[in-house]
Amino acid sequence: MTRILVVDDEPQILRALRINLRARRYDVDTAADGASALQAATHHHPDLVVLDLGLPDMEGTDVIRGLRGWTSIPIIVLSGRADSGDKVDALDAGADDYVTKPFGIDELLARIRAVTRRTRPAAEAPPSVTIGAHTVDLAAHTITGGADDVHLTPTEWQLLEHLLRHPGKLITQRSLLQDVWGPQYLTETNYLRQYMARLRRKLEADPARPRHLLTEPGMGYRFRP
Repeated sequence: MTRILVVDDEPQILRALRINLRARRYDVDTAADGASALQAATHHHPDLVVLDLGLPDMEGTDVIRGLRGWTSIPIIVLSGRADSGDKVDALDAGADDYVTKPFGIDELLARIRAVTRRTRPAAEAPPSVTIGAHTVDLAAHTITGGADDVHLTPTEWQLLEHLLRHPGKLITQRSLLQDVWGPQYLTETNYLRQYMARLRRKLEADPARPRHLLTEPGMGYRFRP
């Protein structure tokens, strides 16, 4: 059974999430501040953390960094801070996704399912991934299916593979620029827009309304299986 650690200083949110998650057969631990959260994570080894940013004793981003010092478990931020800067800071600190309060429980459950699907290490990711009518073989670097043959440049392959090996995860612009182009390109967000547009033209049935290679405005990109 999946164990979830919920961290929030609002008692009513802790209670509501504990009831809803347990009703769906999750084990649930709770913490009301950052220090308790880090201690609970050390003792209970959760499979996933749902974390508020506005904690009474420390910033949620500091909790994320503390967790990332020893674990790669998924972290979903649940916060009333809607500013894109707060979201990017949390994602760059190591969060896997960001849900803004007020939220619907169905949305949060969908995000939980999405991040837990990708808990296997990248090296164990499936060698083949389906995008619409296309089958992408990550090991052989080939794409089959569809009406036309699809060929990608080396940079397009790097960008696509980074997204496909983390299904459902929101990956920040900064992270993609760092990993695909290098640290000297961290401000070149136009590169990402251009290359994502090219990938959509090659792989999406309707590039103007993509179903799989998604943009999260102001934050980054996500592959939705």
